[in-house]
Amino acid sequence: FTGGAWEYDETTDEYYLHLFSKEQPDLNWDNPKVREEVKKIAKFWLDLGVDGFRCDVINIISKNPELPNGRFRIGIKGCEHYINGPHVHEYLQELNRDVLSKYDCFTVGETVFTSAEEALKYVSEDRNELSMIFHFDHMFVDNIYKWFFRPFKLRRLKKILSHWQYTINGKGWNSLYLENHDQPRIVSRWGDDKKYRVESAKMLATMMFFQQGTPYIYQGQEIGMTNAYFTELSQYRDIESLNIYNLMRKYLKLSHKRMMHKLQKMSRDNARTPMQWDDGENAGFTTGIPWIEVNKNHKEINVQKAQEDPNSILNYYKKIIKLRKEHEIIVYGDYKELYPKHKHLYVYERNLNKQKLIVITSFSDKLQKFVVPKDIKYTSCELLLSNYPDASSNIEDFITRPYEARVYLLTVE
Repeated sequence: FTGGAWEYDETTDEYYLHLFSKEQPDLNWDNPKVREEVKKIAKFWLDLGVDGFRCDVINIISKNPELPNGRFRIGIKGCEHYINGPHVHEYLQELNRDVLSKYDCFTVGETVFTSAEEALKYVSEDRNELSMIFHFDHMFVDNIYKWFFRPFKLRRLKKILSHWQYTINGKGWNSLYLENHDQPRIVSRWGDDKKYRVESAKMLATMMFFQQGTPYIYQGQEIGMTNAYFTELSQYRDIESLNIYNLMRKYLKLSHKRMMHKLQKMSRDNARTPMQWDDGENAGFTTGIPWIEVNKNHKEINVQKAQEDPNSILNYYKKIIKLRKEHEIIVYGDYKELYPKHKHLYVYERNLNKQKLIVITSFSDKLQKFVVPKDIKYTSCELLLSNYPDASSNIEDFITRPYEARVYLLTVE
């Protein structure tokens, strides 16, 4: 969140470490008493009946004990001393052994700058640490350190997601997500939140949630909520956004207009506007004053309207969930990418027993030609899902429409 990592405390006459905001002191996991307290907290909630935990930035809990200064870098200075630190696996195995393993629960760890190969140390079954992790590799497909933009390239995204599928599947378990509280709205980011908002939101869900892993849906994603596109700096609340605005204005001499453009695209507040329940005051979120403004498009985009529309994004998400429950191949099938060099189509197959699932998604607002690979032989073909109501059951060859998505289930020879 910019600034120094040490803060002086007058009461104790000591400094404390905070890798994030000064209101968020880092716990000293090297202290056995701290680890025991964490175990008590976890046990307390598990005894109440929670199903598990999301472990925030869990791969930075162990630091270099000498706490040296970090090397110069554009962002996250000093990360070489705390990312995947010296005792992180020891501490997680201890927590699992003493608490988590005694409950029917699951854990997902947020792990910053962790490769798929490194992830196996956290999620492989024989490691006894975490059930799965959130990685960030695909979140950098259109940027460098978040605030320095680069063009979105589908081949870059496909390479990243396929690498995680190939590396983790069969050894651990993937998590599948497009949005969270730290990222902008995906339909504004990789789709078209104007003319093809519905089509592109459905396509993105299809692309991600038919892969192997556990799907995570962030509030509002299931109705296609968009970025807020605030026009005044005073509308923002996020500490990261406000700090990066001041930092880049001061040191990089970027204009107010350019910085507002960056915030409109990537600010975390884009995903933190109130949930849009209906078209009423404050989108039905509260009768009071919300801590941040409601997105102005809540009159058109809200849960109430989505529930009433059988072709809504919300009902499309429900179809995906239903299919995942009905077809084991979506959960357990292996993964193979098709046409990896295609600039506009993301196509992959899933295989289980004598079934093959073909997922075809277009990231383009232009017409694209799809031809089923010649080596795919099948005895029957069923169109399971499409984001266009008149999609053909023919899989052999067709022209995809803007942001079209289709899922076919084949019986193979």
